[in-house]
Amino acid sequence: MDAKPEPEANDAAHWTAIEEATELLHEERFREAVVELHGALKDDPKNPYAYYFLGIAFFEMGEIEPAKDAYAACLRLAPAHLGARVAYAHVLRMLGDVRGSIREGMAALSQAPGDPDALHAVGLAYHARGDEAAAVKYLEAFLATNPEFEVDAETRALVAALKGDKGEEAADD
Repeated sequence: MDAKPEPEANDAAHWTAIEEATELLHEERFREAVVELHGALKDDPKNPYAYYFLGIAFFEMGEIEPAKDAYAACLRLAPAHLGARVAYAHVLRMLGDVRGSIREGMAALSQAPGDPDALHAVGLAYHARGDEAAAVKYLEAFLATNPEFEVDAETRALVAALKGDKGEEAADD
């Protein structure tokens, strides 16, 4: 019989190890969360959730490069972690790796077709690349998912500006 723990038990242990850190994140105590998450990773360096939430904490503190590294570490351990893949796509775009951002966003969409967060990430990445037609396509697909008001309004404004740059042709869509 195999001595490895069952995947579900391992998953539960990974979640349990980061409970305190996620509470700190909800309270916007990001630096304290980083300390907790580093502790969880010291105890178990193969905890993908610790890396994912470490990425969130770093991102919220404006530390984009360490956030990128944390998301990448999560994906090495858990390639199917959709949230990490979408977040990774966003930070790659923010750091100027637009090609990598599109690649990661498209990987997220192949994993979860129609996922609103992945559609948004891909649309923003295409916009960053200057491919406004593709940006409009993905951002309109995102808007069709009925996102929350604030991101909906921001995205509608961006799409309107992108279509305005294209003149009459875009208005016929």
